[in-house]
Amino acid sequence: MAKMMRAARYFQHGGPEVISVDHVPVPEPDKGQVLVEIAAAGVAPLDWKMRAGLLQQYFSLHFPKIPGRDGAGRVVACGPGISRLAPGDRVAVMAPPAGQAGTHAEYIVADADLVVPLPDNLGDDAAAALINAGLSAWIAVMRTAQVQRGQRVLVQSGAGAVGGLMVQLCAHLGAEVTATCRAANADYVRGLGASRVIAYDGPAVTDLPPQDVVFDLMGGAVHDACYPMLAPGGHLVWLAAAPITDRGAEFGVRVTRAMITDDAGVVAEVMKLAAQGVLKPQIAGVMPLDQAAEAQRKLAAGEITRGRLILRP
Repeated sequence: MAKMMRAARYFQHGGPEVISVDHVPVPEPDKGQVLVEIAAAGVAPLDWKMRAGLLQQYFSLHFPKIPGRDGAGRVVACGPGISRLAPGDRVAVMAPPAGQAGTHAEYIVADADLVVPLPDNLGDDAAAALINAGLSAWIAVMRTAQVQRGQRVLVQSGAGAVGGLMVQLCAHLGAEVTATCRAANADYVRGLGASRVIAYDGPAVTDLPPQDVVFDLMGGAVHDACYPMLAPGGHLVWLAAAPITDRGAEFGVRVTRAMITDDAGVVAEVMKLAAQGVLKPQIAGVMPLDQAAEAQRKLAAGEITRGRLILRP
């Protein structure tokens, strides 16, 4: 009889109520794959947006879908052809967004290329909070914007999981960092390394010096508001969210989408920086797997404003 595991999953697009936690067979690793027992998994905006059907133009899902883009745990079995990983290894794992198998389950089979060993001094919850958010932040800051010491940098939504890591990375690189957030999160964002904080539920700011780089994590009206903040020749870097209109030519600035793709090398760099204390994991809260639907509801409702929410199978 096949060994069983618990997994959150949904069979159709809809509200959080379409998610159920079911008993399903534990998958077996094939060639080039490993079976990982998940100890902690992140809940990302992508999870609820895909479930709600908001991203069907980007991803075609095969149901039933287990959500979850990332997780931390231990290797329990290896398929043929695996040499650099072994049972017992603590690892971070990435799950392709459109695949049926996500990390909101007790086990996941993952391609070994998407599995990264974890530093001994980094806990499972901390690692899970860093994987996908750190991937997005590192690619945007280091690869797309190539932030340099002394630059003026603005991070929109600086208290969130990705924005908070961007603030930390840019400050570490020696940039002068400004960030936007709710007024209630201002001290928190300063603690991440922002030298200036703009509360988007506070008075309008009129004395912000022209910025060399602006990171837009929201799109829509937030994206439009970024252009006047940039110095001539500045760089607006955006991550896919609400639709945007590229007005770079009008304002004389560069506009670039940060292309976020799973990359084990980048995740390894993020974990290294966290182990060194350069990056502080941002954990918004921890919930059991049985509350997977409630976790997505809280995220979609805007109740999670600092860091990453974690599920523990």
